[in-house]
Amino acid sequence: MKTKVLFVCMGNICRSPTAEGAFRQLVKECNSDELFEIDSAGTHAYHVGNPPDRRSQQAAKFQGVDLSDQKARQIHESDFYHYDKILAMDLDNYHNLKSACPDGSQSEIELLLDYLPDNKIQSVPDPYYEGRFDEVFGMIHQACDLLLQDLIKKA
Repeated sequence: MKTKVLFVCMGNICRSPTAEGAFRQLVKECNSDELFEIDSAGTHAYHVGNPPDRRSQQAAKFQGVDLSDQKARQIHESDFYHYDKILAMDLDNYHNLKSACPDGSQSEIELLLDYLPDNKIQSVPDPYYEGRFDEVFGMIHQACDLLLQDLIKKA
């Protein structure tokens, strides 16, 4: 049975598609494609149907991760029933997800950066406004690697 993982930020064009792409690449590198279903979404509908921000795509591509086939979508109530883990990129979206989570959902809603040891921040900075796309990629990639290790251990 596949572990279903959903990464969520606000608009689904910077942080969550980066996490989806990084996690996919890590899963592929350890030949575990058959163990996971991976997607990303946004809590808001600002960019539905759009590809990831070109700056996110450039930072990911520089690290060998291709985001070009992704399209932004908004989270749907059904996601709370479908996905095992829903990983928020920041506290605001974490609280939005917790508020929107319907009764009966078995999804674990967590902050991605909680997977980083001794982490002092809970929120991935939003590069859409702040820049720092390479730094954000590195932070997300490291957290995704540790998430994957944790999930494989539990499988």
